[in-house]
Amino acid sequence: MEPILIAEDEAPIRDLIRLTLEGAGYDCVCAADGDEAADRIEEWDFALAVLDIMLPRIDGYELLRYLQTTGTPAIFVTARTAVADRVRGLRLGAEDYILKPFAPAELLARVETVLRRTGQGNRKLTAFGVELDPAARRVTCRGAEVRLTPREFALLELLMRNRGTVLYRDVLYERVWNADQECDTRTLDLHIQRLRKKLGWRRQIRTVFRVGYELQREEDLPAGEAQP
Repeated sequence: MEPILIAEDEAPIRDLIRLTLEGAGYDCVCAADGDEAADRIEEWDFALAVLDIMLPRIDGYELLRYLQTTGTPAIFVTARTAVADRVRGLRLGAEDYILKPFAPAELLARVETVLRRTGQGNRKLTAFGVELDPAARRVTCRGAEVRLTPREFALLELLMRNRGTVLYRDVLYERVWNADQECDTRTLDLHIQRLRKKLGWRRQIRTVFRVGYELQREEDLPAGEAQP
């Protein structure tokens, strides 16, 4: 998945957004002003842009128009609370409008909603001969359907969307079992074991001791071990 652009001139807020999204497994590219953001848009393809409105040099409204030529959806995160500002932002084409201060969990939920709504969340995912179709809720391995429980499916989807990235145990718990639900240490480990068995993945899911798990890339495995 392409990274998410964060255009925010206040460093503490920019870092909060970045840490929230990276903690959930998303790659981020940051810009401290509108000029820098425009340069990044020229250099990268983005899945989504999170924009402040009151940016130096080029404001968020102008960046939104620029992003629309690339087909990149955008969310405004701003201190401008007037209804007229919200209406303007949405009418210009922003997918959402979040007011500062915001709760990190709310920001993450809205980002994921926009990604799903704009199709970024429904693309088929492939890894090591396994294909996951989020829209159909279907998993196949070399063309044969693999039956997974809802939580096994959610866990596999999260690993595949963040391939090559180590996902922390608490992030996996929060995203798959919900933040407010108790979950003992072995529950995640047992689900990983079942995924490995059902998919024939002996080494594809890497255990990072006391940290979490990572779905590796083909180039990370020795020759001959990349296929189940």
